[in-house]
Amino acid sequence: MASVFQNFFNTLPSTLEQGLIYAMMALGVMVTYLILDFPDLTVDGSFPLGGAVCSTLVISGVSPILALCVSAACGAAAGLITGLIHVKLRIRALFSGIIVMTALYSVNLRITGGSSLISIPRDKATLFRNNGLVQSLPEGVGTILIALALVLAVKVLLDLFLKTRLGLLLRAAGDNDKVVTLLARDKGNVKIVGLMIANALVALSGGILCQQQRLFEISMGTGAMVLSLASVIIGVNLFKRLERVRSTSKVIVGAILYKACYSLAISIGLRPGDMKLVTAMLFLAILSSGLLRRKGAVLDA
Repeated sequence: MASVFQNFFNTLPSTLEQGLIYAMMALGVMVTYLILDFPDLTVDGSFPLGGAVCSTLVISGVSPILALCVSAACGAAAGLITGLIHVKLRIRALFSGIIVMTALYSVNLRITGGSSLISIPRDKATLFRNNGLVQSLPEGVGTILIALALVLAVKVLLDLFLKTRLGLLLRAAGDNDKVVTLLARDKGNVKIVGLMIANALVALSGGILCQQQRLFEISMGTGAMVLSLASVIIGVNLFKRLERVRSTSKVIVGAILYKACYSLAISIGLRPGDMKLVTAMLFLAILSSGLLRRKGAVLDA
């Protein structure tokens, strides 16, 4: 047992890094799942899209920050296409996401020149390597601090956006789209904006992860939607009673907790192939606990 916890604590810095990076993707899924109530499977394609664009640009000598901006823009374009298919062609939300996700697999391969696996050379500058900022930070925590700063910046910007008129319309489109119509706004256009924002955040997360790992893999998006949903559900359900805590904060903590559970399962001795089972068990535990609490409240009443 001691060795299990020793292994877990040894991997804690890496777990925290990846939890913070994946939290950005979870924030994007939060927009579609919690706010828009839109089952967007584009995520499984836009996540590696961000990684493919960012890795290719960094290898070409483009600034890491500019590469991330382009990655986010490409993710927004993917969300735009999903929204147009859903709104203009009246295709169901689930099918719209599947169509774009499938198409993005080929697009990603085109971006990388047909390579399913590319690595960023060690001499190339990224957000986490070979730059003055990292060298000025304490050794061993520089990556964590940079990832924390990035996710906090995304959280603050998203919180501010949700307070704007467009952000309130976005919430209304998910809760009751008739309100949007009554305000003389096109609910379809509002959904498209939400999908663009969500997939921009997802692609941004993919780009940051590739810079952190210095590696892009075409299959890195497999299960991205499930991972993000797990983070959202864990965070929102565990901290449901903390009404003063924003949903964005809950989702970030949920992503870190999810990665911690993943790391603990590996430390116990489970194989990587068992992680889907771990995710399913986490889903079941969180969702069933919420149901049991509601039944208990009804019986007490």
